[in-house]
Amino acid sequence: MVAYLLWGSLPVYWKALQHLPAIQILAHRVFWSFLFLLLLVVLRRHGTALRSGIANPRVRRLCATSAALVTLNWLTYIWAVNAGRIVETSLGYYINPLVSVLLGVLFLRERLRPLQWGAVALAGSGVLYLTLQQGGPPWIALVLAASFGLYGLVKKTVPIEPLAGLACETGLVALPALIYLAFLEGSDQAAFGHAGWATTALLACSGLVTAMPLLLFAAAARQISLTTVGLLQYIAPTCALLLGVWIYHEPFTRTRLVGFSLIWLALAVYWVEGTLKLHALRRRHLADLPRATRAAAPPAPPFSGRP
Repeated sequence: MVAYLLWGSLPVYWKALQHLPAIQILAHRVFWSFLFLLLLVVLRRHGTALRSGIANPRVRRLCATSAALVTLNWLTYIWAVNAGRIVETSLGYYINPLVSVLLGVLFLRERLRPLQWGAVALAGSGVLYLTLQQGGPPWIALVLAASFGLYGLVKKTVPIEPLAGLACETGLVALPALIYLAFLEGSDQAAFGHAGWATTALLACSGLVTAMPLLLFAAAARQISLTTVGLLQYIAPTCALLLGVWIYHEPFTRTRLVGFSLIWLALAVYWVEGTLKLHALRRRHLADLPRATRAAAPPAPPFSGRP
């Protein structure tokens, strides 16, 4: 949950760097993320896990795949935010949970119940409506949803400790990023150290604001089902949508309202269905317990209004 709150507030951070090209921000984000993660690997003594992962050809392939996916996601997101299209990025992350659900069905053999399929269909109708009304697909939203959904799928299957895996995947793109930054420095196009202390500090801290939610997400993706990961992801787009409309005054037209509403309804259907199913399973489990066990269980405390 904390990871998605951090992701939801990232538009504020990238907006502070909107005077720079997206590719330059991305290069700094990759490079500083790698340094930060490498420091964590050393401090937490995960060097052995990192070395064993690098030595495993399958792990290297999976890390290369996840690195390509997350780099595409980062670049698209940074460019869209600084181009004044935060609302469209939020659409991508509203779609993403159900993309994760579909990927779980296709690749991990997770099963959906009829109402869950109905939620997927509702979300698809929302995207179709926006496509027809706007004269073309919402490409930014679709690229973000697909790239991050696939990234989550890869992270679910890579056999490496989360911190070492993140260090491995960012390390694979850190060298190209460093070469690009050196080129900018040599051609007098670099912002780091030349565009004021605030810009320099924001670029240097981009690794911290990137790595922390990624670490939280990577740890969660290994411990819970992909469908549960999908359910939590509506937190980040809600924060981004509110920022885009209320803080940065991006248009939220009637067309967008209808399309978003269909997707919100899909998420609501999916959440309600899952909640009811969970309660039914709990009741069935209690009914199957021996009567003596149920009698020995302490009575439930009165409802206090707090979790």
